[in-house]
Amino acid sequence: MITKTDKSDFESYLVDAANIKGDCETLLIPETEEELVSIVKSANSEGKRITIAASRTGLNGGSVPDNGFLVSLEKLNNIISIDKGNKIAVVQPGVILADFQSEVEKLGLFYPPDPTETNCSMGGTVANNSSGARTFKYGATRNFVLSIDVVLPNGKKVKIKRGENLLDNLNGKIQLGESQSIEFNIPDYTMPNVKHAAGYYCRPNMDLIDLFIGSEGTLGIISQIEIKLIDLPPNVLSMIIFFNNEENIFSFVDDVRKRSYSRTDTVNLREIEFFDENTLNLLIDEYSNIPMDTKGAVWIEQEFESEEEDKLLEEIERIIDEHNGDVENIWFALNENERSRLKEFRHKIPLKVNDIISGRGLVKIGTDTAVPDDKFQEFYFFTVNLIKQNNLDYVVYGHIGNSHLHFNMLPKDIDELKLGRSLYGKICDKSVELVGTISAEHGIGKLKRNYLVKMFGDENIKKMASLKLKFDPNKILNIGNIFDEKYLEMD
Repeated sequence: MITKTDKSDFESYLVDAANIKGDCETLLIPETEEELVSIVKSANSEGKRITIAASRTGLNGGSVPDNGFLVSLEKLNNIISIDKGNKIAVVQPGVILADFQSEVEKLGLFYPPDPTETNCSMGGTVANNSSGARTFKYGATRNFVLSIDVVLPNGKKVKIKRGENLLDNLNGKIQLGESQSIEFNIPDYTMPNVKHAAGYYCRPNMDLIDLFIGSEGTLGIISQIEIKLIDLPPNVLSMIIFFNNEENIFSFVDDVRKRSYSRTDTVNLREIEFFDENTLNLLIDEYSNIPMDTKGAVWIEQEFESEEEDKLLEEIERIIDEHNGDVENIWFALNENERSRLKEFRHKIPLKVNDIISGRGLVKIGTDTAVPDDKFQEFYFFTVNLIKQNNLDYVVYGHIGNSHLHFNMLPKDIDELKLGRSLYGKICDKSVELVGTISAEHGIGKLKRNYLVKMFGDENIKKMASLKLKFDPNKILNIGNIFDEKYLEMD
């Protein structure tokens, strides 16, 4: 166990990727699962609060403490096994996603979840049900989690296997031994039918494992993960396509998205990403080959067999031409080296935004909303016009295939920051009005708690708090994530 009590030794642990800052007494870094269990048991008996972290790549303050102990899982970072024949891997929570993906790909296997920040930890991706561009085809992290070992707030460890513990309508139970169990009820709200990561995952008769996936460390600490893998795709076509107006971009996206939904068409994309004109202008100094006068771009990827290559390229180029894309300036990638350059382009966007905001000493204002496909354009133009009318700088990019974009406002001072936060609330309200979500992939953390109340209502937040108290009656674990602490006093 590594223990640090001098704050000057762990200041970097008190901030996340969005520059949200916190404070705590002590940093604890367990080096074994047994040490983690010991920490939790001690904290529970003493009523000492603990916040869980690992890579701290989150954007909502979920891993940022505001008191008590900070427990970093960074040393629980072993890939325990990779079973090539059964396509199953077992990892500890501190394993870095990029390292894990690299190891399985050496064996001809593939782990599809792909958050933009690949330096995130595997435990963090499960705790937040992380997703990314390939969610368009493969869905989010929960689709690949077969089992988890969880250290509950009382220090007891349980293994939860998919398919072995289904709720009875809204009623669940975890057996902790012959004579001890936790019985609970999940909230009865309806989650939006979009890419969604806001609050507890709750459906009648659901699998117990799905309650913990995406619960942001509020119900237990994930100490081991069993993961489903698939075969590594033999070939991937990747391209960035430029357009001279947004109307053509949206018609192109509608076309390829609908064709891909069937999963039987020649066009069967695994991701569809969008970059608006402002985003491209942010990068033009580093990428001088971005065409002049472009109004935006779309990045698509598709897996294919070698014999399908000519037919696929011909069909996609035909669709691009049909929607007036710039066929003379397409950025192609047909091998991993070329694809890595396009991925670097995509990765630089949030890094550039974060650098701008950090350099100004401010906090990032970036939406994570998603809406139904048929409401996308209404939502897009509402949001862009709202930001423009208030004269704030902004960039828009993200997962347009899932009707999920990140509208990033770039305030220059405190007054613009306050204005941006006000607009953020209106944008969330509009998403909820259109039966969307306030958070499609980043979760709630401590930053978006008030917006979750707007989405689900006060009574449903109380039900979430009651559910947490069944697992954490002494209120020690990740207090402040998902909902305000005051709801834990209302039960």
